[in-house]
Amino acid sequence: MRGPYRDLVAPVLFRLDPETAHDAVLAGARVASAGLRLGAALGLPPSKRILPGRPPLHRLGRSFTNRLGLAAGLDKNGVAPHFWAALGFGFAEIGTVTWEPQRGNERPRIFRLPEEGALINRMGFPGQGAEAVARRLERTLRTPPGIPIAINVGASRSVVGDAVAETRDQARTARLLGRHADFIVVNVSSPNTPGLRDQQVPERIARLVEGVGSALAGLGLGLTTPEVLVKLSPDLDDTALCAVARAARGAGAAGFVAVNTTLARDGLRSAARGEPGGLSGRPLQGRAREVIVLLRATLGPEPVLIGLGGVHDGRSARGLLDAGADLIEVFTGLIYEGPAFARRLVREIGAAGWPGQGEVEGR
Repeated sequence: MRGPYRDLVAPVLFRLDPETAHDAVLAGARVASAGLRLGAALGLPPSKRILPGRPPLHRLGRSFTNRLGLAAGLDKNGVAPHFWAALGFGFAEIGTVTWEPQRGNERPRIFRLPEEGALINRMGFPGQGAEAVARRLERTLRTPPGIPIAINVGASRSVVGDAVAETRDQARTARLLGRHADFIVVNVSSPNTPGLRDQQVPERIARLVEGVGSALAGLGLGLTTPEVLVKLSPDLDDTALCAVARAARGAGAAGFVAVNTTLARDGLRSAARGEPGGLSGRPLQGRAREVIVLLRATLGPEPVLIGLGGVHDGRSARGLLDAGADLIEVFTGLIYEGPAFARRLVREIGAAGWPGQGEVEGR
């Protein structure tokens, strides 16, 4: 769909290196978020984030005004939670946050594939570290953004490959950030930190989920203790995927984010298709739906499933919801479609009938 962003803003941003453009947008989002916090402190009413007549959805012990969330990766250090709420998202996932501050991989590390509506990134978890993010959220979330905030945590590069150290590292991050999170997503599926995906075997994922869950339980938050979800790779075969999901569920995971970026490159035409890293965007749509269907059939109705991959319009969003997702997230679609994307997507989903409409109790 054409509009001011596609016609005027995107051509300017897309002349910039992708990471430079990302940093510029995030700087603006941070300023806007600060303004929104100030407005809330002065008693200005927040923008409406729920369609008239639509009841909130209750999942993970939280209320969601709509099913659309911002995926991890855009706001790695939690600088703009109030801005994502103002754009119309029903929740936002920040991170991936690691215990140690990290530079990530060398630049350039983000590549556009405009012919496919896709991106390749090999960021490698750059970020300011858990302590810096916790200090920021302690300050900014004193004014609630009005939507659930998830925090995505991952293993520091220095501990990857040591199963015991990985668990200790991520549990420590979750414990520090848990007071600021509505739920925690454990990222074991990024392809951009060597060895990270080796955590996706049943015994290691069970140990990790138990460790993170115990760390959160130790905060003494009672019924408001954040639930633990696991973010899965689309590149696992179906047998391995089911085994990992069952192990995580048995260890206490409340659900899954499906899916992370892929190493597959089938059918791509854009010049950057050969760059190493994880592919996101429209090419993931089919596999994301397959994984949601598989997880729902394997695990039943109870676990919360967040669908992610290839959402670029109402039809693709509804495809994940119809497949069995409770919630959906977007990342690459927002890059290509711009700041009006979230509200438009929520309207398009609602126009066809809200899946689960009227359901206000449950997972």
